[in-house]
Amino acid sequence: MITIRIAADRGHADHGWLKTHHTFSFGSYRDPAHVHFRALRVMNEDFVAPGQGFGTHPHENMEIVTYVLAGALEHKDSMGNGEVLRPGEFQRMSAGTGITHSEFNPSPTEPVHLYQIWLFPTEKGIEPSYEQKRFAEEERRNQLRLVASRDAAENSLLIHQDARIFLSTLDHDKQATHDLASNRHAWLQVLRGSVSLNGQQLQTGDGAAVSEENRLAITATQDAEIMLFDLA
Repeated sequence: MITIRIAADRGHADHGWLKTHHTFSFGSYRDPAHVHFRALRVMNEDFVAPGQGFGTHPHENMEIVTYVLAGALEHKDSMGNGEVLRPGEFQRMSAGTGITHSEFNPSPTEPVHLYQIWLFPTEKGIEPSYEQKRFAEEERRNQLRLVASRDAAENSLLIHQDARIFLSTLDHDKQATHDLASNRHAWLQVLRGSVSLNGQQLQTGDGAAVSEENRLAITATQDAEIMLFDLA
């Protein structure tokens, strides 16, 4: 069973400096039909204006994964980390017992386009931690590259949840496949371009919840970038 979440149906807010789209309920956007999918709690697509950002704010007991598509995002946190996240780089922050951080677009001229994803952790009250990694283009071109997992397999980011996150850049007409184990679920998010998922069409910004499917065939109907979540 595949249920498509069309991009235009997402929650949306325009704060001037921030234009954001919410796949699931977030902030002032409330939709009882779209609160979360399995352990996936937040799927936000953000566009942050030059020289603007999110001031210092707290998080706890959440696995937070950030991916930049264009521009740059400067991160600072209460653990002493201070990094700039650029296109092709992932950041993982385990909030655990509690952290504060800020996110800022350091460019005076270019906006930053990013996805921020939250997953429920399997255990509350863990020690906060942080990682940032780049995954080479050739490792994800026309194939699924594991970028986050609960066991840090294949040099992926470590997340405290029974989930595996994959990234792929697909050329037009190329296909990536993924087998789902029994009782597993998936979420596909189209970051750019358009794809066919087991014959169903998805466009930029669309997502798809997948259950009771054994195999996923993802074919680019134009050049595309996708993120796939394999979830308990």
